[in-house]
Amino acid sequence: MELSALFLQTLEVTLPVFAMVFIGLGLKRAGWIDAAFVSTASQLVFRGTMPALIFLSIIKADLDATLNPTLLGFFALATLGSFLFCWGWARLRVPHAERGVYIQGAFRGNCGVVGLALAAGMYGDYGLSAGGLLLGVVILTYNAFSVIALASYQEGRSADWRSILSHIVRNPLILAVVAAIPVAALKLRLPGWLMTSGEYFASLTLPLALICIGATLSLGAIRESGRLATSASLLKMVTVPLLATTAAWLAGFEGRELGVLFLFFASPTAAAAFVMAKAMGGNAVLTANIIALTTLMASLTITVGAFGLKVAGLI
Repeated sequence: MELSALFLQTLEVTLPVFAMVFIGLGLKRAGWIDAAFVSTASQLVFRGTMPALIFLSIIKADLDATLNPTLLGFFALATLGSFLFCWGWARLRVPHAERGVYIQGAFRGNCGVVGLALAAGMYGDYGLSAGGLLLGVVILTYNAFSVIALASYQEGRSADWRSILSHIVRNPLILAVVAAIPVAALKLRLPGWLMTSGEYFASLTLPLALICIGATLSLGAIRESGRLATSASLLKMVTVPLLATTAAWLAGFEGRELGVLFLFFASPTAAAAFVMAKAMGGNAVLTANIIALTTLMASLTITVGAFGLKVAGLI
């Protein structure tokens, strides 16, 4: 395949995702949607439509092909590695008071929306089911590591591990994965009408979530991003995906497994990082700037990264 055709093929995967983000930005600026809509829609996605999407994608998948403990284990180790790398970098380059926020912004990706949407666009049902299983690891590791980083650099505050563990156990996305695995393993068949209704409901997830991301983007915040926000964004969107994807390739992953790993590693900083930073007394403004800047950068860095891996014949 010619390079131009390969590049266009890559754009066909990434452009629809980021087009929805910018549509959300445009709708917010036009006044068609507001903060109340974004808040309600985000809750609907998190508590309802995304769990439904993950549940259905897993029960329809062939677990023999999708459930890969090695893949899940590697992602957990790679996340730990990227977290420690960002921590080490922050200790060398970042003022003490801002290190926790910087570390979280540099390693915590928006895998639940952007990563999952790109995996679905590139690999269809396999991307959804493999991504859904990876989300269980994502939720556990990202929340735990974020609390450690933020608590370590916020004076007078400590992590409430009981509350954190309670939120993780009750997380709707984890519950969806836990509920779906035995249904898929036992090959239970749900009534046709229920599957169809569930698919209608689940189909709201990705466009609605991406529109909400776009609606929360602040161009003013991007313009005001300082040195720390820019540094954390480059670490998140360039350095971490490059190192983690290279490590995955050296570990023997290739094809669609390597592709899904890259898309999750390369996802922009998660919006949940803002909530976590604010709740634990961190610099919420810096976090918001990192989220905005990485989301804007993602359309370029993910497209170029996916194109490069395809040219190299790795995915």
